[in-house]
Amino acid sequence: MGDRVVDVAPRQDEVPMIERDVVQAMSVLRAQGRGYKHIARVLGIARNTVRHYLRDGAVPETQVRPTTRALDDAAQARAVALFESTAEGNAVVVHQLLRDEGHEASTRTVQRTVQGTRQARRAEQLATVRFETPPGRQMQIDFGQKLVRIAGQMVKVFFLTAVLGYSRRLFVKAFLAERHDDWREGVVGAFERFGGVPLEVLGDNASVLVSKHDRVNDTLVFYPAWVAFCRDWGVTPRACAPYRARTKGKTESGVKYVKRNAIAGRAFDSFAALEAHLEAWMDLADERVHGTTHETPRARFEREERAALRPLPARPLPVRERRITRKVANDAFVDVDTIRYSVPLALIRLSVEVLVGSERVQIYRGGELVAEHARCHEPHTKVLEPSHRAGLWRSRTETTAPSNLASFGRDLSAYEDVIRAGGTR
Repeated sequence: MGDRVVDVAPRQDEVPMIERDVVQAMSVLRAQGRGYKHIARVLGIARNTVRHYLRDGAVPETQVRPTTRALDDAAQARAVALFESTAEGNAVVVHQLLRDEGHEASTRTVQRTVQGTRQARRAEQLATVRFETPPGRQMQIDFGQKLVRIAGQMVKVFFLTAVLGYSRRLFVKAFLAERHDDWREGVVGAFERFGGVPLEVLGDNASVLVSKHDRVNDTLVFYPAWVAFCRDWGVTPRACAPYRARTKGKTESGVKYVKRNAIAGRAFDSFAALEAHLEAWMDLADERVHGTTHETPRARFEREERAALRPLPARPLPVRERRITRKVANDAFVDVDTIRYSVPLALIRLSVEVLVGSERVQIYRGGELVAEHARCHEPHTKVLEPSHRAGLWRSRTETTAPSNLASFGRDLSAYEDVIRAGGTR
């Protein structure tokens, strides 16, 4: 005989107190033929509570919550203040802080108290105000990432996307990392593709660009390298407010467009094939009719924005010059962004400095240049200089047996004399 489920109504002292309007809502839903389970789900209360009130027909005239659970006006104001400051938007933390101050209200009471503030904050974060800029004024930049199949392997590829604010012309460049020099190289690539420089570049609060953000005073500090780069190219760096990435919505949409259209599950034989695909795809993106401007980005660019951009600098400073420290592996290679570069065998297990430039990778030991390679972009590739393997294996001439005994310093006739003399000389 199987187990029988017994529906036991809760004891009177187990039933929570319910507001009058909630009990009335129970009655209305029940009159519409709704079951206890549906009513409990809609009103967000326990099923046993619904059964209790509907079976007994208990509709309270008024209900007064216990004083220990209520918050007076001063405590409510304090709860909101803590919610917006110390608790950083966490009602549970507000409850704990209020309890430490002597208030005995429940967590649910605190949540109801700050609910209006929470909704207002959420609405502010989600609110999007379209901000249009004149031609040549602003370029928005952002990084996205996606797993892409390259040469049969899933590789995490980082995409810098740049969008001109007025024309919506789009630029995208793929990287194997997201570092200072990757941002700078990507931005320069966008300037070169557009054939000019806007007045300002707007990014988010990326940790590689912004070293410090003061929310109280609404100020931020950029890293010196990013400031120097922008100064060299004559642009003003800007960053959107924290948690307000929608203020650079053009490039946010651009990142999604790249992921869903340019890549969209495609596989590539090599990283170079991916780069070539993106080059061709950017031309197609420039010819699409944009949903906001209702014309193609290229037409809008050629008509008004090209002339508004300032010319490229004649002699800009090096964009990429990253110096990192690496320990040489047992096979005499150093790893840089999944790409391995060879060094002389004598440096195995020693620390070296790697200078990664735009075109070359130079490796130093104690200030001495010990290896230099052309910079590679293919992930999981070995770049080998054959001279670095000198001495690792003997040549065939060194390992082949001598063709005659004369190579040991004696003539064969000497051994014949020994044999004839019976083994003595």
